[in-house]
Amino acid sequence: MADKARLTGGIVPRIAASWRRPGQVVRSLSPMSDPSQLAVLMGAMLIFLLAQSPGHARAAWLDPSVPLGGRIAGAVMALFFIMPLVAYAVAWVVAGLSRLTPSRISQSDSRLALFWALLAVGPAMLLSGLVEGMVGPGAALSATRLLAGLGFIFIWGAGLRALSTRR
Repeated sequence: MADKARLTGGIVPRIAASWRRPGQVVRSLSPMSDPSQLAVLMGAMLIFLLAQSPGHARAAWLDPSVPLGGRIAGAVMALFFIMPLVAYAVAWVVAGLSRLTPSRISQSDSRLALFWALLAVGPAMLLSGLVEGMVGPGAALSATRLLAGLGFIFIWGAGLRALSTRR
C-alpha cells in the first residue's frame, strides 16, 4: 500500500521509484494522453540540456573559437527539434517490430515507455554532465555515462515489458 501511495505523489517520487521498479511505475502511467507524453519528452529534453551545459561551458573555456552561446544554440536545436523526431520514430519502429514477437505493444505505450525512460534517466544525465564540466574526460565520466546508459536500457526495457500484451 505504501508503494502505491508513493507512486501517486508526483513526478520526482516516480522518477526515484523508476530506478527500483520501473515496470510498476510505467504501468501506473499507462493511461497518459498524447499531450502529456509530449510534455514528458520535452521535460526530459530540458533536463538533458541542463545536463550538457557544464560540458559546453568547459569546452568553450578550453576552446574559445566556438563561444558558449553557439554551443548551447546547437544543443537546443538538437534536443528540442531533432531528438523528439528521433524519439517518435524509435517508438514507432519498436511498436511495429513488436508485431513480430509473441507480445505486442501499442504505439502510445511504446512512446510512453521510451519517453518515461528518457525522463527517469535525467538524474544520471545531470550527474554525468556535472562530472563532464568539473572533471572532464576520464574514468569518472565514462562511469557516469555507463550508469546513465544502463539505467536507460533497464527502465525502457522494463517499461516495454510491463506495457506489452500477449497475443
